[in-house]
Amino acid sequence: MKKATFISAILIFSFIKLFGQQDITKPFKDCGIKGSITLYDYNAKKWITSDIDDSQFPTLPASTFKVINTLIALESGVISDENEIIDWPGTTDTIKYGYRPEIYHDISIKEAFKVSAGWAYIELAKKIGKEKYKEYLTQCNYGNVDLSINDDDFWNFGNFAISPANQIKILIGVYEETLPFEKKYFRILKNIMIEEQTENYTLRAKTGWTRDGGKDTGWWVGYVERDDNVYFFATRLIKNRDEPNPDFNKCRKKITKDVLRQLNVLGK
Repeated sequence: MKKATFISAILIFSFIKLFGQQDITKPFKDCGIKGSITLYDYNAKKWITSDIDDSQFPTLPASTFKVINTLIALESGVISDENEIIDWPGTTDTIKYGYRPEIYHDISIKEAFKVSAGWAYIELAKKIGKEKYKEYLTQCNYGNVDLSINDDDFWNFGNFAISPANQIKILIGVYEETLPFEKKYFRILKNIMIEEQTENYTLRAKTGWTRDGGKDTGWWVGYVERDDNVYFFATRLIKNRDEPNPDFNKCRKKITKDVLRQLNVLGK
């Protein structure tokens, strides 16, 4: 593997709740949910957050881990490209992973990323092995690298954790292609991360949701490329599982887009 040239110094944070006259905490109040959004303006080298403490607090990455997991699977040779098919093993723990019958079939990595078919990435994890994961994650400065849980799905259960600010640093490494992976693998990842494309911007992102520890932890992380700048974001919502909020899933993206519109990243 190539030596990582990823950010090693601690960046100086310019944290604000107000951007001009815009209150970026309001979308959370509108959704009736606790959480935070952390952003990075690439050209201005400026950090913005709705909650400085939460931006530094690490939790399980859930399916946002598929971003770096895809690169690791490609670099380690477990898969060759995004079209490689992962064979459905025939069974899964539906109580643990949730039941979505439409994802349980032989599936390509590209589709598995798009529909967040966790079982497919667990099959890859069995082949990669935790020692190889530790090697890559340490080089990338990804989270706390605590993979001690006796479970291949260590990104949804256990003590593995990453903060929103750390998520953005990883995304910057993806954008700059400075993480320790071959250039061709970044091209594959960036293609499958595309969620929206307009004449003004391209939005690349990944959701995540884990129910470990009696809490719902929901993520949306990614970045928006415009002709004149790039804006990185990491939104995380956390609630107790016994607290009803039927919009929890939708609010991850709604809050993020509301804030990005406030900052005129997606347009008004």
